[in-house]
Parts: sequence; structure tokens; C-alpha cells
Amino acid sequence: QVQLVESGGGLVQAGGSLRLSCAASGRTFSTYAMGWFRQVPGKEREFVAAINWSGDWTYYADSVKGRFTISVDNAKNTVYLQMNSQKPDDTAVYYCAASRLGRPVKTYEFRYWGQGTQVTVSS
Repeated sequence: QVQLVESGGGLVQAGGSLRLSCAASGRTFSTYAMGWFRQVPGKEREFVAAINWSGDWTYYADSVKGRFTISVDNAKNTVYLQMNSQKPDDTAVYYCAASRLGRPVKTYEFRYWGQGTQVTVSS
């Protein structure tokens, strides 16, 4: 089993920044990549960004490209999401996820999920 715990969510004004963290534990050796997703009530869970544990591959949704940066510290088994120039549309519950695939981008390609952390961007 793999456990994922997100932290760093909160309130921020439009144009501001937040940094989310996801600490992974358990059988992390069985995972090869990490991702961030977000979800608002009534909508499908949306892919945000993904990265492999080596940090040499990243992929971003068009909606966040140029504003968000995903990174990993594989020695700490931690993945980060730096969110800059935030917009009210970024308001969502953000979920960390782990995959056994090398370059996952779809929801069903991630096996393990965290509990989520709320991000609220005010206008």
C-alpha cells in the first residue's frame, strides 16, 4: 500500500501563490510517477500536472501551463505543486496521486490517492 498526505492548501487572493506538498509513504518503490488533480463539485476530476520520481519528465494541463510548477524530492518521497498567478478558477480540492506507470496523465492511470486539500482563490 501507498499512503499520500497533502498539505499546504488554504486561502489566497487572485494573483497570489501557494505551494502544495504531498508526502508519500509505504510501498513507494512500486510507484514511478506522481500527479496532481483537482475537483470542484459537479465536475469531473481534472488533471493538473504529473512528474516522474527522477524529475526529468513533467506534463501540465493547458490551463495551468506557465503558472504552476510540479517538482519532486525523491529523497524525501515528496512531490510539490508551486501555484503562481492564481485565478479564482483554480479554486478546488487538490489531490495528490501515485502511478505505477512511467508517464501517466489520465485519472485511471493513478492507483493511489491522497485525501485532498482545499485551495480557495478569492477575487
